Amino acid sequence: METYTSDEPDTWISQFCTQFGHDYFVEVAPEFIEDDFNLTGLGSIVPYYRQALDLILDMEPETTVDSNDLPLVEHAAELLYGLIHARYILTKQGLHAMAEKYEDTCFGSCPRYYCDNMNFIPIGRFDSPGVETVRLYCPNCNDIYLPNSSRYLNIDGAFFGTSFAGLFMKMFPEINRQVQARTKEQFRLKIFGFKIHETAPCGPRVQWLRATPRNQNQLLELKNCEFSIPEIKDNEDDEGEINGNGNDEDDDEIIKDTERESDGEDDDGDEDEELDDGIVVEDGNGDNVSEMMSIV
Repeated sequence: METYTSDEPDTWISQFCTQFGHDYFVEVAPEFIEDDFNLTGLGSIVPYYRQALDLILDMEPETTVDSNDLPLVEHAAELLYGLIHARYILTKQGLHAMAEKYEDTCFGSCPRYYCDNMNFIPIGRFDSPGVETVRLYCPNCNDIYLPNSSRYLNIDGAFFGTSFAGLFMKMFPEINRQVQARTKEQFRLKIFGFKIHETAPCGPRVQWLRATPRNQNQLLELKNCEFSIPEIKDNEDDEGEINGNGNDEDDDEIIKDTERESDGEDDDGDEDEELDDGIVVEDGNGDNVSEMMSIV
């Protein structure tokens, strides 16, 4: 039986996406890369921008690349493709391409017990390259995790960006339905059947990190506390202020008494100074002689 193989070589994009550890990437359409509007601002970030772009599109470079600069151009092409990839997955085509990988659990699932193997979504905490590697976001517990394999730790988080996860969940509402179908219960330690108090050293003191508003009042409270700490009036302080205002006369009398006592002490001090005064007498030789005079 004869087998037919395609004589067309693989493109640079397909080779890049099939490399070891590049499972998170999708193939960006060449039409998207050829549109200069989609590449706005990347020329100032990526070195060897024009040569790297020609390499991605499998085009002959306008100028011959020196053999010594070829590794630098290949590295620049990987950086440029990653930044283009972060923009492409925000489009409708890119979101659907990432949805296929999400359904195939290509990004892994959350190891938390109560998340019940909720699928991960790749995310970056920064949009600038070279800051941090890719993280995995769980829609159920709203937390991020490191990839379970070290082969993904060399992928820059900027290749997915900070906006993809939120836009991906808005694009596919079934993810929210999967979250609602899972329990929001949080594990708490027990001793002989009794739950440990929240103030204990091993108590569940971080439950508020996973708490979500359940009604309109809690939602309004969350909005008030989102960017500032709300002012809380203490009833005891208010009562103290009221009681203090009602006893102004007593306070004035106490102040007057203290003033009287202080005046009495000052008078006694002056008398002591007068009793201790001395008279200085000069003898015939001009020497000063101090004679203490006692006044009766």
